[in-house]
Amino acid sequence: MKTGISTACLYPMETERALELLLSLGYRRFEVFLNAFEELEKPFLQKLKAKAAEYGASFCSVHPFTSPMEMLLLFGEYLRRTEEGFRLYYRYAEAAAYLGGEYVVLHGQRQGAGSLSDEAYWERFGELSRFLGETGARPAQENVRDHKSCDPDFIKGMREYLREDCAFVLDVKQCVQSGCTPKEMAEAMGNRLSHVHLSDHKPGAPCLLPGAGAFDFSSFRKTLEGISYQGTIVTEVYRRNFSRPEELETARILVENQFSVDFFS
Repeated sequence: MKTGISTACLYPMETERALELLLSLGYRRFEVFLNAFEELEKPFLQKLKAKAAEYGASFCSVHPFTSPMEMLLLFGEYLRRTEEGFRLYYRYAEAAAYLGGEYVVLHGQRQGAGSLSDEAYWERFGELSRFLGETGARPAQENVRDHKSCDPDFIKGMREYLREDCAFVLDVKQCVQSGCTPKEMAEAMGNRLSHVHLSDHKPGAPCLLPGAGAFDFSSFRKTLEGISYQGTIVTEVYRRNFSRPEELETARILVENQFSVDFFS
């Protein structure tokens, strides 16, 4: 397992500034939260890639700022808009692949909104996965509270239905806020788990930097080892969940010690 961080931890700091600061704090693997259409353009991506190369760093994924609109863009009923949504997410996948990443993180459809059945949703996701796969990157379904994906049974059904046409992101804080355990979600995702968003928590505080709560990281690592997970453990919290950016360095050291077999491999 490799470890890294999402530039989203420093939002609303500009993406390129967030990357530079995180590099200075010792991080060498990144999920990039792209926050504007300009950031999908080649000149911007070239700057990110060049800056990472200065430090020997790499990228694992891209997170679209259009996630809240995916129910309309990707999983709605109006097919012309869906076609446009697919083309937009193709650009995200191209950006991820250009940076050397493998995944575009998806939130998908909210619970109780839209009319797609579970099976129709899975079919649409499979279509998107095959379409984006031409770029060298693919969509990865994240478990998100108040979304279809917050339910381990939905995720298990998706895995069994799509098989190799799906990939998953396990987000610890979203598990906490959805009322399921990370272990339940990891087992539902099984061998299609491709990416992890890590955070800590304690009663009354569902999203904290690793080390600031009471989460059993050792047990979680055993859960991941139990499903032969070999992807990246990405720290992802909200900027309001810590006081100073320097705290991210302490979190980095803790996560590396907990999960990295060979961090620089």
